[in-house]
Amino acid sequence: MIEQKEIALRPYSRGVHLVTGEIMRQLPELPEKGLLHLLIKHTSAALALNENADPDVRRDLNAIFDRLVPENAPFYLHVDEGSDDMPSHAKSVIVGSTLTLPITDRHLNLGTWQGIYLCEFRNYGGSRRIVATIIG
Repeated sequence: MIEQKEIALRPYSRGVHLVTGEIMRQLPELPEKGLLHLLIKHTSAALALNENADPDVRRDLNAIFDRLVPENAPFYLHVDEGSDDMPSHAKSVIVGSTLTLPITDRHLNLGTWQGIYLCEFRNYGGSRRIVATIIG
């Protein structure tokens, strides 16, 4: 069985946001076992799996990304869409656009402290679309 659905995330501010619940609410019932593959359809945001308990992790990750890829670097050529645009593309490449997660007993088989993050790298990224493919 393969099922595919495109889901929309509400607009988020720039930063790292826990979206596990928002994604799961938009999915059909998961199979007994299988895989959930997620693809974010944007080049200035990313998906990640990480610590879901302490909000300081999200703030620290955002600070790390901003230090790794600063805005207004003099060597950027792609600058027409604002100072956050080229850095958002670079951060998206670093983090990645997909996640593949195991399904066991109709639930995501994640670690105790793991959650799905939207890494929003634009100041005003808007709603983000994700293609969810369920294989089971």
